[in-house]
Amino acid sequence: MEGLLYLEDGSVYKGHGFGFKGTAVGELVFNTSMTGYQKILTDPSYKGQVITMTYPLIGNYGISKIDNESGGIHAFGLVIKDLCRQPSNSNSIESLDEWLVEHKTPGIWGVDTRKITKKIRTEGTVKCVISNQGISIEEAKHLCETNSLRGDWMKSVSTTERITLGQGGQYKVAVLDFGVKLSILKALMKRGCQLEMFPYGTPAAEILEYQPDGIFLTNGPGDPEEAAEAVQETAILLRDAGVPVFGICMGHQILALAAGGKTYKLKYGHRGGNHGVYDKDTKRSYITSQNHGYAVKMESIMLNGLEVTHLNLNDGTVEGMEHRDLPVFSVQFHPEASPGPNDSAYLFDKFVTLMKGGKEHA
Repeated sequence: MEGLLYLEDGSVYKGHGFGFKGTAVGELVFNTSMTGYQKILTDPSYKGQVITMTYPLIGNYGISKIDNESGGIHAFGLVIKDLCRQPSNSNSIESLDEWLVEHKTPGIWGVDTRKITKKIRTEGTVKCVISNQGISIEEAKHLCETNSLRGDWMKSVSTTERITLGQGGQYKVAVLDFGVKLSILKALMKRGCQLEMFPYGTPAAEILEYQPDGIFLTNGPGDPEEAAEAVQETAILLRDAGVPVFGICMGHQILALAAGGKTYKLKYGHRGGNHGVYDKDTKRSYITSQNHGYAVKMESIMLNGLEVTHLNLNDGTVEGMEHRDLPVFSVQFHPEASPGPNDSAYLFDKFVTLMKGGKEHA
């Protein structure tokens, strides 16, 4: 199969096709992780995006039964330099190529991913068309011009009904699902949490009726400022719940907006497992895993009762914050992803400690 990547500025990259024979329009981003392509592709936060992997060889350890972060692939396409068709790994049950076919996700390989990454770093993320169906450049251009990148991505990846996980856990946690990763849920359940999953847009009154010991705001895809319902209901929870609140990634951004802060779009985002973050409280630096295209405006949260706790060591952006008076905190990175490998797991322990203190004083 021929592979084609067309960018909205007219740039064209030709290679070979693999995976599902199809065409998709999405936001072209890059990820600097050397491993973890299965977790990346199944992370709901990548909904609507076409991923370029900067590491040159992808597929060498295949696909396993245990590395999915959700029920399927959410990325719209995959762009890589070299494809391994014969993986070597005792946990592998199939190749990357076969897996993409099953999940109807197109891929291309044999393109200059370094050149693509440098272009994104210089000019920012762009709309693109990925195809291995043999379409013409003119057809790709038409698709790029007539398809929007906007979508209700959080609504499409959130649970559609209330679900209870970790039955019998010591702490009742209301999980506001914007597109959560399974690793996050496992980290909470490992610490004795019973999780009540609430669909996107659930009224705050219903969540308060559950009488949780804590509230968790998950990761998810898209622009946080478009999540008006989530911001509105979270603001009510901050005002009325009186219990610890913890947010990760999109949850961090929703929390900032609910408190009266603002967010903005980064030029090319943070996506990878090698991002340095400084914790102002512990005065330590951590290697973190990240996946986001938006960030919180520092000045806006400091005017609304929040303090910055973590900073990105590359560009100085806000990586964590907490409320001055309430048991409310959040981080932009993913402590469950373990690139450190376990350096930032203390954040889950902090959440549990706050809930424990609340129960003891109840």
